[in-house]
Amino acid sequence: IFFVFFALKTITERKLSFRTSPFDLPVVLFTVISFASAILSQNRFDALTAFTPLLFLAFLYFGIVNVIKGKKQLLFILVCLIAGAVVASLLSLFSFFKIYLLPFPYTHDQAFTTFGSLIDQAIYFILVLPLAGQFLYDRFVSVRAQKRLVSPFETGRELGVKKQDVGLLSFFAVSAVILILGLAFTLYLLFTTQKPIILPLEIGLQTAFAAISQDTGHIFKSLLLGSGFGTYLNDFTRFKATSYNQYSNLWAFTFFRSSTFVLELIATTGILGVASFLFLIFRILKERTFFLPLLLAIIAAFVLPFSFSPMFLFFILLALFAVTRISFHHKGKFSEFEFFFFASKRKYAGESIEGENENQKKYGLFLSVLVSLLLLLLVGVPVYFATRFFLSDITFQNALVAASKNQGLQTYDLEVKAINIFPYRDAYYRAFSQTNLTLASLLVSQQKNTNNKLSEQVQKNILTLIQQSINGGRTATTLAPLTTFNWNNLSSIYRSLIGFGQNADKFTLLTSQQAIALDPNNPQQYIDFGGVYYQLGQYDDAIRQFEFAISLKNDYANAYYNLGHALEMKGDFTSAMTAYQTVKNLVANNPGNVQKITADIDALKTKIGKAANENPTTNVSNTQQEQQPLSVNKSATQLPERKPPVEIPGPSVSPIPSPTGVSPTP
Repeated sequence: IFFVFFALKTITERKLSFRTSPFDLPVVLFTVISFASAILSQNRFDALTAFTPLLFLAFLYFGIVNVIKGKKQLLFILVCLIAGAVVASLLSLFSFFKIYLLPFPYTHDQAFTTFGSLIDQAIYFILVLPLAGQFLYDRFVSVRAQKRLVSPFETGRELGVKKQDVGLLSFFAVSAVILILGLAFTLYLLFTTQKPIILPLEIGLQTAFAAISQDTGHIFKSLLLGSGFGTYLNDFTRFKATSYNQYSNLWAFTFFRSSTFVLELIATTGILGVASFLFLIFRILKERTFFLPLLLAIIAAFVLPFSFSPMFLFFILLALFAVTRISFHHKGKFSEFEFFFFASKRKYAGESIEGENENQKKYGLFLSVLVSLLLLLLVGVPVYFATRFFLSDITFQNALVAASKNQGLQTYDLEVKAINIFPYRDAYYRAFSQTNLTLASLLVSQQKNTNNKLSEQVQKNILTLIQQSINGGRTATTLAPLTTFNWNNLSSIYRSLIGFGQNADKFTLLTSQQAIALDPNNPQQYIDFGGVYYQLGQYDDAIRQFEFAISLKNDYANAYYNLGHALEMKGDFTSAMTAYQTVKNLVANNPGNVQKITADIDALKTKIGKAANENPTTNVSNTQQEQQPLSVNKSATQLPERKPPVEIPGPSVSPIPSPTGVSPTP
C-alpha cells in the first residue's frame, strides 16, 4: 500500500524523494545476502517462499522511515502497535479463563494465541511492553539526569506528550497493565502445561557449523551463503549429530528452527548472512542510545529461535528507532534526496527564467511513470506470488478439514485447486500423492469386499490415481530435493505398489537410500529401510538395517522388536529371543507394550519347542498384531499383487554426497 501511494506521489510531483537513515546499508546488505542464499539454494522454492516475508519487512522498514516524519505520525504508529498487542493479550487472557470470544472452534483452547505459539507471544509482549511503560516512566517517574542515559526512548518527551493528555496517558497505563497480565499468564503456561520444545543449544551449534563446513560438493557456497534462507529443516536432518538420539524426549522430533535465530542464520545464510546481521547490530549499538525494546530484541536473537512475528517486530522497532534518531538527534546528518525529472526554473545571471517546455513536461512525466512502474514491479511480483500462496494455503487447509471428515473426493478436488493456485510447494504434492494412493486402495478394497470383477472404467481410474500419486511424489522431490519427507513419501508410494507395479521393489529401495542420505543419523530411516527388505523376504539385509538403527540409538525398543522378528523369520530363534528380552526390559514401564512383547516371547518359546522336536530349521509365518510403538515395520497402504504388474515411472534420483565427517550410509 505504501509503494502504491509512493508511486502516485512520484508521478504527481515528478520527483523521487528518498530519506536516508543510519541503518540503510546493513538492512540492504542483509536482505540482498538472504536473497542470494535463497536463489542459490537447492530447495529454491522453499527458500524463496521463506524469504518473501523478509523482503516485505525490508520494504516496511524503508516505508516507515520515509513516511513517519512528524511527532503525530510516530505517536500514531506506536499507539497502533501497542493496541494490537493489547488485543492479542486480551484474547489470550479470556482464553485462559475459558471465555472464548472468537467463533472459530480451533480458538476454543485455554492456551490459544493469535501468534500460533506462546513463546512468540511472550517475546512480542516483552518487546512491546517497554513502549507502553516508557510514557508513564517519562511523565511521572524519571528525573532528567545530566547524562542522557536514563530514558531508553524518551518517547513521551520527544513526542510532546504532556501531563494534560489524560486520555493518552490513561491508554498507555491501561495497556501496560493488560500486557503485564498477558505476559504473566503466557509465561505461566510456558512453564507449566505448554512447555516449549526448543532444540538443545549444543545440537544447534553443531548443526550450524556442520552445515557450512561439511556440505560435500557445495562447501564454498554453503560457507558463504548457507543452505538457503528459511531451509533449516534440511540442515537439521542432514547434519544433526548422532548424540541427538540420546535426548529421549526429543530425538523423534524434526526441527524447522535452530536453537537461536543467530545459529539459524549461520546454517541458512552462511558467514555473509550472519556477518550482515552482526553489522546491523553494530550500527545499532554505535548510536550509543539505550532503546530498551530493540536491545531486548537483539538479546532474544542470540538466545531464542525467531519465527515471523519476532522478526516483524524487530524491523518495526528498528524503523522507529531510526525515525527518532533522524528526527530528534541527527537533524541535518541524514538528508532527503530528491531526484527531479524536469527543471521547473533555471537561474542564469541572477535572473529566473521559466525553463520548462512541453517536451520537458512529457519527458518528466514519462520518467516519473517509468520509475513508478519499476517500483511497483519491485513490490508487485512478490505480492502477486504471496497472494497466491495465501489463497492456496486457505484452500489446502480446507482440504485437510475435508480429509479429517473422510470426504475423499472433496479432499482430492481441494488439493488439486491448491496446487493450481500455487504449484511451487512440495507439501501440497506430498498430500496429493497420498490422497490418490488412498483413493486407489479404496477402489480396490471395495472390489474385494463385494467379490465383483472391476469394470474397465474402475480399473482405468485406479491406474490413473496410481499414476497421479507417483507423479505427485516425484514432483515434490523435484521442488525440494533436500527434504527427506519427500523421499520418504515417494518410497512409501513405491512400497505400497510392490507386486502391483513393475520394479516397484527396486524403486522403493532406491528412494529409501536417498532418504537415508538426507537423514543419515535418524534410526527410524533404517527401520523403514529394513522393513522393505523384510517385506521382500530378504531377512539378512533387513537384520543389517535394524542393527544400524540400534547402533544409532541403543535404547530404541522398536528397533530391537523389528530385529527380533527378522531373526525369527530367518530361523535364528536364539538371537530373536535375546532381542525380545531386550525389548521387554526397555518397555518395562509401559503395560501395553509389556503385554505385547510377553505374547511374542511366549509364541517364540512355543516355536523353539516345536523346532526342537520336529525340525530346527522350520520357518513359521509371523502372525503378530501390529501396535504402536512396538510394531513390525510395513507399508501403511498395500495394493494387491497384480499379474502381470503394471508399468510405473521410476524416481528421478540425483546422487547426494554424504556430508564430510559423517559415516557412509549403508
